Amino acid sequence: MKTVKFFKNNNEVSPVEEFLDALSSKQAKKVAWVMQLLEDLEEVPTTYFKKLVNTNGIWEICIQIASNAIRILGFLDGDYFIATNGFVKKTQKTPSAEIELAEKRKKEYLMR
Repeated sequence: MKTVKFFKNNNEVSPVEEFLDALSSKQAKKVAWVMQLLEDLEEVPTTYFKKLVNTNGIWEICIQIASNAIRILGFLDGDYFIATNGFVKKTQKTPSAEIELAEKRKKEYLMR
């Protein structure tokens, strides 16, 4: 069971909240449902939440809505999942730029 928190930059802006605000209401409801699983379940099925290999501790929340694959990346900090960035996945592989962004924001968060 983890509490989901959103990373905020130095200007107190949350890139994940901005991403979620741009989703349709149906997409946003599904994302909220999956995030609730993360908060409620001791063990979340890997269909919805998994650690990305060959990363610096980056995890991925997976949301599938019809043909759209929405991903929220972040990291674990104690009892918290810190969501760093979100995107609509267009390929099989998670884009390296998104992973690098999550790792950069993790480093920034931990330095504060």
